[in-house]
Amino acid sequence: MQLGFCVSVAVVSYVPICMRIEKIMSDDKKTLARDKLDQTVARARQNREARELGYREQALKLYPWICGRCAREFNRKNLHELTVHHRDHNHDNNPSDGSNWELLCLYCHDNEHARYVDQGGAIDAPGAMESEAATHKPFAALEALLKGRTEGDDSGR
Repeated sequence: MQLGFCVSVAVVSYVPICMRIEKIMSDDKKTLARDKLDQTVARARQNREARELGYREQALKLYPWICGRCAREFNRKNLHELTVHHRDHNHDNNPSDGSNWELLCLYCHDNEHARYVDQGGAIDAPGAMESEAATHKPFAALEALLKGRTEGDDSGR
């Protein structure tokens, strides 16, 4: 082990070099860890502020944490299961008064969108495929067949 010579105010001491290097390195590590922690906290604050500007956070502040359909209550543990439903199905329509929003649990939200699709609302959705009109006419010859039958003729039965 090498010994180094350290001089401080009126004190002369011999401290092993490896101990001095470890102290310097540990101080650097603490500083780096502190800087990393400060950056993480700053990022978390920025993310929270950005979220608060979003319509979900606004809706959670405006409305009670209860599903608008099944009346299930939510708390901080299961709040991620509560969704913001756009009543007019337009996700760009986000008025600050919340008039286009309602809070629904995952199950009721899925049910609402399934009902919307079943009613044909998905036809207007962007990217929906347009189907061509049907060209097959299964009863086209029916009128001719019925005209060929006489009123008293039961041979077709």
